[in-house]
Amino acid sequence: MAEGEETAVRQLRMKWQESPFCGPELYRYLAEQVPRIYCTSEKTGLSEEEEEMVGTTLLRPLEWYLFGEDPQLGLEKLQQVSGSSQLCGRVFKEGETTYTCRDCAIDPTCVLCMDCFQNSVHRNHRYKMHSSSGGGFCDCGDMEAWKTGPSCKKHEPGAEGDTDMGAESQLEDGLMERARMLFQVLFKYTVDMLVWEEGQELPAELQPSVKEDTYYCVLYNDEHHSYDHVIYTLQRSVQCDLVEAQTHTNLIDKEGRRAVKRGTLQACHEAKQAIQSNSEHISLQPLRVEILHSAVMAHQSFALRLGTWFQQVVNYSVGFRQVFCQVSLQAALDPELHCLISRLMLCDAKLYKGARKIVHDLIVCSLLMETEYKRLFAIEFAKNYKQLQEDFINDDHERSISVTALSVQIFTVPTLARQLIEEGNVVKVIIDTVMEMLSEHLDDNNRFHFQGYNSERFFRIQVVFHDLKYILISKPTIWTERLRQQFLEGLRAFLGMLKCMQGMEEVKRQFGQHIEVEPEWEAGFSIQIQLRHTLSMFQDWCTADEELLLQGYKECYNTLMSCTNQPFKSEEVDTHMYNHVLRFKPYKVSQDPVSIHLPISRLLAGLYVHLCRSGAINRLHEYLPAGCDIAYMVEYPLRCLVLAAQVAAEMWRRNGLSLVSQVYYYQDVKCRDEMFDKDIIMLQIAASKMDPNHFMILILQRFELFEFFNRSTVSRDKELVKQLNRLTEEMLHLLIIILGERYIPGISNVTKEDVTMREVIHLLCIESMAHSGLVKALPDNENNETGLENVIQKVATFKKPGVSGHGVYELKKECLKEFNPFFYHYSKSQHSKAEDAQKKRRKLENSGKALPPPDPPEFLPAFANIVNVLNCDVLIHVLRTVLRRAVETSGKLWTEAMIQRVLHLIGQGLLEEKQQLEANREEVAFDFSLKARRIEHGKSLLTFLEKLKLVPPLEAQKDMITWTLQMFEIVKCLREKSSPTAAMSIETTDPGESIQDKEKAERKRKAEAAKRHRQKIMAQMSAMQKNFIESHKMLYESTPQAQGPGEPFVPEDSSAMILGESRVALGPKRGSGVVEREALTCILCQEEQEVRADSTAMVLTACVQRSAVLTQCRGKVLPNTETFEPLFMHPDLACGTHTGSCGHVMHAPCWQKYFEAVQNTTRNRLHAELIFDLENGEYLCPLCKSLCNTVIPLIPLQPLKLNYDNAELVGQLLTFPRWLEIVLARIKGLKATSQANDDSHEMAENPFFMESPADFRSILSFGVQATAQYSESINEMLVVCATAAYRVGLKVDPNETDPRVPLMSWNTCAFTIQAIENMLEEEGKPLFGSLQNRQHAGLKALVQFAAAQRLTSSQAVVQKHFTHLLSGLIPDLNVDGTSSILDIDLFHLLVGLVLAIPALYQEEAVDLQPSPISSAYNHLYIVQLVTMAHVVQILLSSDDPPGMLGEEEGEEHRSATELYQTVVQCTEGLSGDVPGWCLTDRVRRGVAQFLRCAGLFFSCLTGVPPPEVLSSNEVSLEGQLEALCSYLALPTNLFQLFQDHKDTVIPLLHRWCGNPAVSTALNDTSSVIRYPRKRNKLVELPEDYSCLLNQACHFKCPRSADDERKHPTLCLFCGAMLCSNSICCQETVDREVVGACAAHSVNCGAGVGMFLRIRECEVVLMGSKTRGCVYPAPYLDDYGETDPQLRRGNPLHLSPERYKKLYQLWQQHCIMEEIARSLEVVNVMFAFDWQML
Repeated sequence: MAEGEETAVRQLRMKWQESPFCGPELYRYLAEQVPRIYCTSEKTGLSEEEEEMVGTTLLRPLEWYLFGEDPQLGLEKLQQVSGSSQLCGRVFKEGETTYTCRDCAIDPTCVLCMDCFQNSVHRNHRYKMHSSSGGGFCDCGDMEAWKTGPSCKKHEPGAEGDTDMGAESQLEDGLMERARMLFQVLFKYTVDMLVWEEGQELPAELQPSVKEDTYYCVLYNDEHHSYDHVIYTLQRSVQCDLVEAQTHTNLIDKEGRRAVKRGTLQACHEAKQAIQSNSEHISLQPLRVEILHSAVMAHQSFALRLGTWFQQVVNYSVGFRQVFCQVSLQAALDPELHCLISRLMLCDAKLYKGARKIVHDLIVCSLLMETEYKRLFAIEFAKNYKQLQEDFINDDHERSISVTALSVQIFTVPTLARQLIEEGNVVKVIIDTVMEMLSEHLDDNNRFHFQGYNSERFFRIQVVFHDLKYILISKPTIWTERLRQQFLEGLRAFLGMLKCMQGMEEVKRQFGQHIEVEPEWEAGFSIQIQLRHTLSMFQDWCTADEELLLQGYKECYNTLMSCTNQPFKSEEVDTHMYNHVLRFKPYKVSQDPVSIHLPISRLLAGLYVHLCRSGAINRLHEYLPAGCDIAYMVEYPLRCLVLAAQVAAEMWRRNGLSLVSQVYYYQDVKCRDEMFDKDIIMLQIAASKMDPNHFMILILQRFELFEFFNRSTVSRDKELVKQLNRLTEEMLHLLIIILGERYIPGISNVTKEDVTMREVIHLLCIESMAHSGLVKALPDNENNETGLENVIQKVATFKKPGVSGHGVYELKKECLKEFNPFFYHYSKSQHSKAEDAQKKRRKLENSGKALPPPDPPEFLPAFANIVNVLNCDVLIHVLRTVLRRAVETSGKLWTEAMIQRVLHLIGQGLLEEKQQLEANREEVAFDFSLKARRIEHGKSLLTFLEKLKLVPPLEAQKDMITWTLQMFEIVKCLREKSSPTAAMSIETTDPGESIQDKEKAERKRKAEAAKRHRQKIMAQMSAMQKNFIESHKMLYESTPQAQGPGEPFVPEDSSAMILGESRVALGPKRGSGVVEREALTCILCQEEQEVRADSTAMVLTACVQRSAVLTQCRGKVLPNTETFEPLFMHPDLACGTHTGSCGHVMHAPCWQKYFEAVQNTTRNRLHAELIFDLENGEYLCPLCKSLCNTVIPLIPLQPLKLNYDNAELVGQLLTFPRWLEIVLARIKGLKATSQANDDSHEMAENPFFMESPADFRSILSFGVQATAQYSESINEMLVVCATAAYRVGLKVDPNETDPRVPLMSWNTCAFTIQAIENMLEEEGKPLFGSLQNRQHAGLKALVQFAAAQRLTSSQAVVQKHFTHLLSGLIPDLNVDGTSSILDIDLFHLLVGLVLAIPALYQEEAVDLQPSPISSAYNHLYIVQLVTMAHVVQILLSSDDPPGMLGEEEGEEHRSATELYQTVVQCTEGLSGDVPGWCLTDRVRRGVAQFLRCAGLFFSCLTGVPPPEVLSSNEVSLEGQLEALCSYLALPTNLFQLFQDHKDTVIPLLHRWCGNPAVSTALNDTSSVIRYPRKRNKLVELPEDYSCLLNQACHFKCPRSADDERKHPTLCLFCGAMLCSNSICCQETVDREVVGACAAHSVNCGAGVGMFLRIRECEVVLMGSKTRGCVYPAPYLDDYGETDPQLRRGNPLHLSPERYKKLYQLWQQHCIMEEIARSLEVVNVMFAFDWQML
């Protein structure tokens, strides 16, 4: 600060200090200074200069006044005596990763920030990680949030920088007084301005001396209008361009408001009217627009700045924070006014987004960081709770930016929750708030009715239920009378709300006509889901105190009895069955109204179980002397269960899907524990209290089956009989549940762990399941825990996943005995799947198909009477009736499912009787087996059961019948007290053993007979074959030995047989190519055709794409493809053109028809452009659906038979120097012919011409032949494929006449071979024989296409290309722009030279090509020349230091040293002191890639099979090089080439090494490509995903300084961290605005990208700027599953196998294909905007 400014600040500070109260002076100062700095231009934001002025002119004087001296000195003094808080308090931004410890957290809302988690003990515990929705803060240091380890190392008591809060909370008296006075003035100013509603006037104390006539038209954010709506409105209303409108819109969304116009009041009014008018055209609700005076705008902006300043100041010292808390909570002088912080809270809904965020952050870092003031703030919050929630519900902003979101920070603190309940009865306050908001939905009967409700408002109301859950989340351990009374008061209020839900939204069965309008049902179930945990927590609170539990049960019972929702419409009547009479009130679910919502009945059932569990049931009579009306209690749950049964019986079809959906959710895991399960419990309560026969009659009456079982005659209506049968099945199933489902704590002596274990067993009986699948299928508690981890290891074994899929749990065999086929939580489909799975398993084990009921645990005494239902007369009658009908009738009145359930019930009765008999009780009153044997009307139940085995439709139930009969015998023996041995032998006999033994014997006999029959037939066929051979012996003797498939016939007397079979691809010893007759089938028309040159073309589907897989210079800016000349590929391989094929074959006409059809149909598809790039000619393979954009014509391999004698003679004449001379002469002659001027003068100086120069037609004298002729169809497909390579590789429009077309065909051939070689080497596979058939077929077709493509191009163009290519090696051809040898990829050069040289044989009048002998020598000498150049390239570029010492002896080392010395002499700046063995090693390693690629190329070009050693994985590098050299006719000692052609090579060496570009490159070593080239890998990822999250947490956007949520995204190719899907990092590429990832992929991956979105834990594959897909991340949890969006939050670890699969996807160029397949199956109706990623 300048000295003058410093003096002015001091004087100002002195002036304020001299005043007894600085408020008026401060206000006058702010009134004059604030408008001079803020809002002085069109832009309301501050420039850097203005921001500096705010600091020096406004904030700096305030700090001087606060400290009484230089703020920097005062702060240093303060920090010496004061420390930081032990609470972390870091406020989470949206998307930031948070951690919670499952072992130590009091509840799931207790979370840690990244830094605290990494430095805490919880890192080694069971933890979860999630993305924050924003607004919360770190609970590190909060003793009430954690069971153990409340603080990390940084916030531990006594840690550096941490102090005891109480000791250092005191400030010096003067400092404290100044702080209190300053905070009072400034915070009041801040509050006044933030809640100020007069837009055109300021408070009197802030009126400036001069008032300007300047106003702002301010547009506010809302959630009704989209981005596009606002942009459109601004463009129409304030005449701004698109970019400016987008900027305004983004800032409005981010900050909550934005001034869109500055001017006079009239101009702003016109803008306001235009904005509201234009926005109303789009949405019914206009945008919120206000007109603010510039001074008002300025003071409000500064008030926000003060909010940020307060956050900084309170963090300086605990004392400052406490003073601020006192000021903010200080009661106003007027008792009707609120304290300052309450004023802010109550006006929260009126504040715009930016102001809200600052206010909330200020509350968090001040009031919530001090225990005492947090308590006082909580009291204020509870006082205003109802008003705050009403404001939130009427607001349209998200809860995360509402002050109501702070409730989680208050209500989840156990001590605060107790205090708020005791002092303010906050439970009742919350419930009263909900009831007041839902009061509009109450009908005349005081029940909720949600027809026509506002879904958005209703969703906001449901949020209030979260607060009820928060306040109850921690049970009190100590109960005071005050707490007990207040909780009971809250419980009564809760019961009052449930009373409004009891019986709500009744339904009545529709007859005749189908329901016209589906009724609303989602609202009722939404409330039920929201209350699910709250209901259980109320029960848990009641069970914490016995008195409270009894009182709670009484209140609940009285509330139920006071409900008059569903009265009976008839008087009581008597019903008789089997000598039993039941008096009840008639009611039919199928005719009368019924409701599925019965929360009070279900809460009562839950409390009753807790009474039984705790033993308090014995005292219930003290609270309910008159007892309980069990019939009334059970009535409504029974109706609900009957309703579900009738829906299953399809009796309510005409009521539509709404009722089906309700019944589904009623039994679904989301609701069942507080709905279906509680109804079952209530029926079990009734069964234990009522007479069992009366209970059964009641069940029959409510199921409307009483007459069905009480009369012998039944209706003949088939539909009615079908319904009755289904109802009987459902009723029997319900009885099985009531009698058998005892795994409920309080009903039997089991624990919650036993319950979970049983659930898991039955889920795994359906199928093996993933951990996440099990978690979803299990009910969770209020802490989102299912208890799965505690039991899973006991019942299942984990099977790890492979490269795809996920890990699954398989049930242990010993747990299968617990399987119950009628498990009550099975859905209908799950029941069928589980039954089938278990029957299949038992069949495989040869143990019979019987699925008997498992042994049940005993009921507790309060429920012991339930078993008497099994023994009652009415149930025995029902069972006997069903069996009798099955035996005596045709099948109309019974079903197999009915029999199955009856058998299960009989099994339950027998097991119960067996258990009681085995318990050695003196008298066993349970006599189910005796009643089953009792004869009535001449037959007993057992008699019918025995006859059941003879009923043909029940073949599948025979094993179960046998098991049941066996059980009768076991129980009979136990009753007769037979010997234990006899009983045991009977018991252990496998059910149906005798039957199974007979069946096994029969099957074995049939199998042996079939085997003997087959042997007899085979013997007869063998004898007939021998007779035929004997009869036609002469025919067999005259037939040559059969050849293998594809092997050409070679006569034995051929003198060239040995050479013809040689494994050499080049030169005079070249072997014969394997020419097979290819007859292929078209996948479209299924017709077979031989591949021939004169027939219709057969084509392979193919995909051409740009690739940076092999790049050595990632991120290199690619040249402009419009003018780029792709003659020489740079060795960095920055961007190549890859062509791949799936290997499927079609006729060319078939493909053309298919392609046209695809184009036509795809254009009509919605969003088709997101799947196919129609302009790029894309389509999917008809068979495998691979992405394709062209086809490769299949060219038959031409036989290249050599006359080896002639070849040897030619070799004596055509030496390497002579060949080079002839080629150069031909080039010269062709130039002379094609050009008017003659360049003979320059060419004559060429040192490669001998004394007697060769004639330019000398090249023809060594053998020519006619050019191969191809059909018109093949020529057309050659053009199609070549044009595709040109179009895609250069990203230009198609132009088949462009001279670059043949170059791109050769380049894609070379690059594809290099990519395949790289893949094989990386995977450790041999060079030959390891490619898949499709890959090999595609590569062979591609090479043959590249060789044949020149025939469709101008031969003059090809000749020119050959000349230019050769100039890279022969620098004296007078070609402009010849590259240095270090700047040429020599394999691309080799391919181009080999494929272009036949054009030199072209004559004007005759189409000629080289003969096989000429081709052999051409290939040989080109390979030798290029190999020598590559060796020099390796020597020039290699700079690795010598490793271990080697042998200096040997010819190869000496020749290497000699060559290197020559190179050193020719090259400036090259070191000459390198041992020969080191040079040899460098060359061997460096040349391997080139030789491997050359081997692949010539194998596909000539068809000569390679040496067998190259098909083996066992061969070493030396052995591989030796085999490759042999195959390519090269000496094993490559340096020998230089010795053999020394006179020719020396001039070349001088020109190669003497090029100035070589010296320049050697000086700049970073630009030189080393050999062997490095194999590209994906970036190395950390093993623990938390490390990546840590990187993301500290990620700072390079272009944005704000704290808004960012999406850090890691490029897996290069490791760059990008700010994705964010406006700040958008770039312009090809005149289009794209996101950071799309822009990065252009240069990093040639348009292809693979990114890891860290906070979302998912991989994004990008194939272009507009297409991409989401792919599973390579991180798995301990259960072998991925976790996209971190929804489950389990710790994640890197899976090397998954990461390798991603790597292979990239290396094999399958990213585009994966994207296309993904988009094809994914709904793209609302597609992601990949371009903006």
